[in-house]
Amino acid sequence: MSIFHHVADGRPIGLTAPSGIDRAAHHRLDEAWLAAAWSHPSTRVFVVSGGQVLVDDTPDGGTGLVMTPAFEAPVTETHRYFLGTDEDGVSYFALQKDALPGRIDQSARPAGLREAGLLLSPRDAGLMAHAVALENWQRLHRFCSRCGERTTIAAAGHVRRCPACGAEHYPRTDPAVIMLVTDEQDRALLGRQVHWPEGRFSTLAGFVEPGESIEQAVVREVYEEAGVTVGEVSYVASQPWPFPASLMLGFMARATSPEITVDGEELHEARWFSREELGAAFESGEVLPPYGISIASHLVETWFGKPLPKPGSAV
Repeated sequence: MSIFHHVADGRPIGLTAPSGIDRAAHHRLDEAWLAAAWSHPSTRVFVVSGGQVLVDDTPDGGTGLVMTPAFEAPVTETHRYFLGTDEDGVSYFALQKDALPGRIDQSARPAGLREAGLLLSPRDAGLMAHAVALENWQRLHRFCSRCGERTTIAAAGHVRRCPACGAEHYPRTDPAVIMLVTDEQDRALLGRQVHWPEGRFSTLAGFVEPGESIEQAVVREVYEEAGVTVGEVSYVASQPWPFPASLMLGFMARATSPEITVDGEELHEARWFSREELGAAFESGEVLPPYGISIASHLVETWFGKPLPKPGSAV
């Protein structure tokens, strides 16, 4: 089952879509290869700072990362991250800086992944997600967790090494489950978190705990948040979620009881919706759809049977 979101021409977009980038991890320890790639005229580089990059309008009416040839990029050797190559052999690097460079033109603007992920091509969204995740990890893990010594960057930004005790540290990824629960009437369970605006409903989600399978996490999280017991659980797809360092694992789940008891801590409200009820709620504005960048919108859309409305539009 595919949950890729598609534009009019059928291309999958967003963080769930194939990016067309080969991460080429076998080159990360090859300093000679990395130096040659950096000096190649086709290589492209962009700056990441505080989870943001510069984006710009493209001639075809879209949005793209602001990238420059490597020889024009500000050199920051110890904060240069190799992101991979595309099918044409073009190499891509990200530079971590304290601030984004000055705008190249008036249309260029800083953007975070929540905004840019919906606008960028699959290639650019994938590159940005990779760079943002590395930058966050690098910024927050500068010291060895074993001995406290300052670590150094290795493997083109994908490893930090401790010169004192020899420990190697790798980027952390926290698995999280996100699930659309349906009942015997094929109604969908949607909830509103306590800090969300009135009317914003989405699927339930939570982190996988130590010693727990992902299926067990689905069952536990649904019961903890909504008081609903779950039986059958089926995996759908995954999504990188570098906010700051998660991997979202998407599921469909079948409830064995319809009674709802929200926990009051994470969920303020939870409701069962039939397709007709949800469509009417979208049309009236009573319910706002999940954010488009999240895999939640794809899970709901798969069940709903047609694209979810955009803000300000009718079903």
